[in-house]
Amino acid sequence: MSDAHAWRHVATAVAAWPSVTVVNRRGRTPSGPLTGSYSLRSEVEDLCVVLDQFEDTQALFGWSYGGLIALLAADERPLHQVIAYEPVIRPFGSHALPDLKAAEGAADRDATVETVSRQIAGLDTAEIEALRADRRGWAALQHLSRTAYAEIAALNAAPTPYELARRATHVDLILGRCHRGTSAYDMAFDDVRKRIPGAAVHMLPGQGHMAHLQAPAELARLLDGLATA
Repeated sequence: MSDAHAWRHVATAVAAWPSVTVVNRRGRTPSGPLTGSYSLRSEVEDLCVVLDQFEDTQALFGWSYGGLIALLAADERPLHQVIAYEPVIRPFGSHALPDLKAAEGAADRDATVETVSRQIAGLDTAEIEALRADRRGWAALQHLSRTAYAEIAALNAAPTPYELARRATHVDLILGRCHRGTSAYDMAFDDVRKRIPGAAVHMLPGQGHMAHLQAPAELARLLDGLATA
């Protein structure tokens, strides 16, 4: 439940690279819909099309589901550097699929946001109600939740790779320190890390999965510090 707009503060704060391009994945305006044949493979192919347009790309950064997409792309083509913030991998979110499917069938976006927030993000009732109290913010989450079921289903339908990012020269994995040993994101992170033996691991103190919204300047500083020659 995020889009390129949510990354504007991080993108503008990054200084280690001469230019930054932020990709709006399928299902996010102005990109096209997911389509009936949507899969994790679709996302990798989309990313490779973008990379074809930017042949001098020095670093590829992905967050969450996007982190897995970036790492899979680096299985198929040489990339100088891949940075992934709390990438997820199967079986992440699989337990929430029945409720997400029911909400999708009823076109109940409120239920979708609550399911993602409670069952996947791990928010409690008070935290969810605080989000709901911000009517504009909740409406934005409802709009972004249109792809949630399809994305979690695609993530869990894809085969789990034995290795990731095999053609990347350098891989950096970032974990919010708040999550260490406490969340589904942390467990997914460990599953990803064991599939990239040479990856460097970095912690972002005081932050969790939503660091791009809660501490964009801190995240940008960490990314700048990871820039390789």
